[in-house]
Amino acid sequence: MYKILWARNEMPKAEDKELAIMAPEESERARTFHKSFPQYSETPLAELDGMAKHLGLKKLFVKDESYRFGLNAFKVLGGSYAIGRYIAQKTGKDISEVTYDYLTSDKLKEEFGQTTFYTATDGNHGRGIAWAANKLGQKCDIIMPVGSSEIRLQAIRDEGATAFISEMNYDDCVRAQNEKAEKNGDGVMVQDTAWPGYEEIPSWIMQGYGTMAMEAAEQLKAAGIDRPTHVFVQAGVGSLAGGVTGFFANRYPDNCPKIVVVEAKSAANLYKSAQAEDGVLRAVGGDLRTIMAGLACGEGNTLAWNILKDKVSVFVSAPEWVTAKGMRMLGAPVKGDPQVVSGESGAVPTGLICEIMENDDYADLREELGLDENSVVLSFSTEGDTDPDSYQSIVWDGKINSNSKY
Repeated sequence: MYKILWARNEMPKAEDKELAIMAPEESERARTFHKSFPQYSETPLAELDGMAKHLGLKKLFVKDESYRFGLNAFKVLGGSYAIGRYIAQKTGKDISEVTYDYLTSDKLKEEFGQTTFYTATDGNHGRGIAWAANKLGQKCDIIMPVGSSEIRLQAIRDEGATAFISEMNYDDCVRAQNEKAEKNGDGVMVQDTAWPGYEEIPSWIMQGYGTMAMEAAEQLKAAGIDRPTHVFVQAGVGSLAGGVTGFFANRYPDNCPKIVVVEAKSAANLYKSAQAEDGVLRAVGGDLRTIMAGLACGEGNTLAWNILKDKVSVFVSAPEWVTAKGMRMLGAPVKGDPQVVSGESGAVPTGLICEIMENDDYADLREELGLDENSVVLSFSTEGDTDPDSYQSIVWDGKINSNSKY
């Protein structure tokens, strides 16, 4: 059985070089944009008191993104906001003027016309882009990496997008789509991966994720929690992790919660970068296959990395069985706790929290983080059962467990 691996953040700091991306006013602008959509509503913050007691924590909260815009995942927040910001830029407007009503109006067709949004995805990001493009009367062109789910592919096509599964890994799909967008000249690349020369759109996507973090902070406040002591968040390229970390670092500048970032073992580029301790962002190659498809990214977001290496306490590499355990725990909670249907990329923070608290093999990590009966922990379930067949095979049939070799 593969073990959970972790690295304390001992890297040189970036001196908050990119923290302003997630300034409070930026998250507020993003949330105002999302609120203009008739499909918008806050997703639930599950308060798992029974599970917290079982694990020896004071409080455990899980933000349940399976309800987001009817799309079963959080990704649409970033993609839709980036599209809104791009259209605002091209039409000379402030984002506050670019509401859902404007984006779906005849006036937009006159002032902006139609374009093609290019992207690469394992499923959730692409579906969010395709959904937004469909609602706004725009076009969408998507490539998915080798091993992607046919169910997720069909969900994207159902939104009217051109999409197919390639023989490339995720990072090569990103390069291929960027090259196509530049060559065709009929649209724009909308990707959460940043690299030198491609940073504005990824920063908008991160800001879009601020809506989710802001909702969670306000919901905690309504539950009588002024500040979580710990935040657990998963990472693929790191845009979500950077957005969440940046939001909470800005909200609590003098007393930031301890942030834990967890990745899939086969694509743990941030963990490997932290392990080297020099602050240099590293890449992971190969086909990157993992059941945590949303985290199967070998090359990190350079903007997010500057936030993460400043503010994260610990980086974690998690084997498959960790998220499988989290899926089962959330799907069959302690009596009295709400159920959270959490997919493969959504449940890994919960599985990790459980192992840290219950397994003395990770007592050193528990001690490092100061997790105990006084801890108030927030985590994010970023997707529901976006591949229902896979979800059932894991939760119902026990496909992957702690005795697996994965």
